Amino acid sequence: MKKATMLHLSFQPHHDGSDLYVPQTPTALGDQVPVRVRVPKSFGAPRSILVRVLNDHEARFIPLIPLKKAPREDPDAQWWEGVVAAENPVTAYRFLINAQDGTTWWLNGAGLERDEPVDALDFRLTSHPTAPRWAADQIVYQVFPDRFARSRRAEERGTPDWALTAEWTAPVIHKGPRTPLQLFGGDLDGITEHLDHVQALGATLIYLTPFFPARSNHRYDASTFDWVDPLLGGDGALVRLVRAAHERGLRVVGDLTTNHTGAEHEWFQSAYSAPGTPESDFYYWKNTAQTDYVAWYGVRSLPKLNWASSELRRRFIDGPDSIIARWLKPPYSLDGWRIDVANMTGRLGEDDFNKEIQRTIRGTMRQVAPDAVLYAESTNDAGPDLDGSGWHGMMSYAGFTRPLWHWLRGPHPVGEPEFGIPYEQPPRLTGNGFLTSYQRFTAAYPWPIRLASFNALDTHDLPRFAERADLTAQRVGLGLSMTLPGTPMIFAGDEFGLRGEDGEHSRTPIPWDSDPVLAEAYRAAAQLRQSHPVLARGSLRWIHAGDDALVFIREDVSSRLLVLACRGPVQLELPGTHGRTAERLLGEASLVEGIATEIKAGQASLTVWDLSA
Repeated sequence: MKKATMLHLSFQPHHDGSDLYVPQTPTALGDQVPVRVRVPKSFGAPRSILVRVLNDHEARFIPLIPLKKAPREDPDAQWWEGVVAAENPVTAYRFLINAQDGTTWWLNGAGLERDEPVDALDFRLTSHPTAPRWAADQIVYQVFPDRFARSRRAEERGTPDWALTAEWTAPVIHKGPRTPLQLFGGDLDGITEHLDHVQALGATLIYLTPFFPARSNHRYDASTFDWVDPLLGGDGALVRLVRAAHERGLRVVGDLTTNHTGAEHEWFQSAYSAPGTPESDFYYWKNTAQTDYVAWYGVRSLPKLNWASSELRRRFIDGPDSIIARWLKPPYSLDGWRIDVANMTGRLGEDDFNKEIQRTIRGTMRQVAPDAVLYAESTNDAGPDLDGSGWHGMMSYAGFTRPLWHWLRGPHPVGEPEFGIPYEQPPRLTGNGFLTSYQRFTAAYPWPIRLASFNALDTHDLPRFAERADLTAQRVGLGLSMTLPGTPMIFAGDEFGLRGEDGEHSRTPIPWDSDPVLAEAYRAAAQLRQSHPVLARGSLRWIHAGDDALVFIREDVSSRLLVLACRGPVQLELPGTHGRTAERLLGEASLVEGIATEIKAGQASLTVWDLSA
């Protein structure tokens, strides 16, 4: 067991967008918003602290003053407060700290810096309405319908002409042209029949990948948005699933491709080689005969939508009669949408309608289902797309999944890209490298968006995490997904320890006759999160980041949890008074009281203690 080198993160001033630090969020332009900074006494009393605010993109500096009473008992620190006027829908801000010795520091979303930072890493307040209150409390369970479960009704359905039927235990085809054609026959009633399993894991929201008719098993090449694929049980099966889920207190969100349709989609079929038809403006054509077109990544089965078309907007996203609205209203009553490749939607060359599309979808949802949630996929830096007026939260790989893998991963197959990045050898981060990457990519998220964004270990588009991490590392990753800010997301089958070399291979049918080897770990982690609301909304303060260990605190006005995540044996001494009497909530490491808190862990683990008393 090695003793870790301290980085003394616990000595640093801290701010985030949580209620402790921003007790009142703006709801209208001009609102006066208090912002606070916690300064550890070990840092030294600053000569002054100012908040730098961008109003109309011009910097203004507003002084903070020490608070006479901290927002919670905190003998180790002095709290400072200032007031920011939210003059714009999104207000960017950071703090300038002038120390007694003449040195200066900047505090922004990426942490404490000596040199003047770029604006992209500033904290951000948004006056736009945030996600529904319930969203931050969710644990998401992602289901790929063809591979989850087959109901008895599935046996009565025929095989479409495009499909290659497979037995439930057959190997998954994941290379070559037959990959999207292999059909295992899972359906929506099969999901309904296994809601006990979903609920027992502690999941509260089911995210369904597309359920519209298509000519593939993944169904991202929809042929219509007007009805549910009969292979999945049709409209009635979706009604039964959502109704049964709601009766259990579960929620269900669907998946839409606003970037493209399938080449067999009725709109595309109407426009193909038919200039002048109403649907001609829905797509990007490369020739006047409308026989050549722009497709997603050049995949001919996925023609790209042209959002300059007002008629496309009317049919798809704008108003109570649109596709977006239809499935949120009874009898279907979905609880929201996840938007596929949202980062590419509405963007091609000079065209960039992305923000307009976000806002139009949100406006429609406010009309017909104001309590619904809107998630979006982003494969890269999502910060520039997030101002609160559109997407409620991101399915972001850069902000959680990639740094987690690069800290916890084991050997990587030579020549296999990771997250589509052609590394010769993927990075293996230290704990400090994880922290740097995590903070860099989440810095620009307004805090409510951060809470609604997914902490996914893997998805249907990635190799299984189990392909890169052993069972112990999987438990550590699971614990981090549940204890860091954000919405935990489980890809169905992770609890069974399923493996997969790539995204298509990871879409393995659930082996219902086998033992879900990680089910107990998922239940325990979910129970921890659900019994401690501070994990859903509380602030995040980093205490330590070393090679093999991460330590952080989640806290609000009444609760304080200390979390240790390590990828191997460690022994840490944490300065301060964190060694007060503590109840261990999860894990096996020991906590020793003293002037310095000594934490030992004999193996990779995630441990949580309650320091609220």
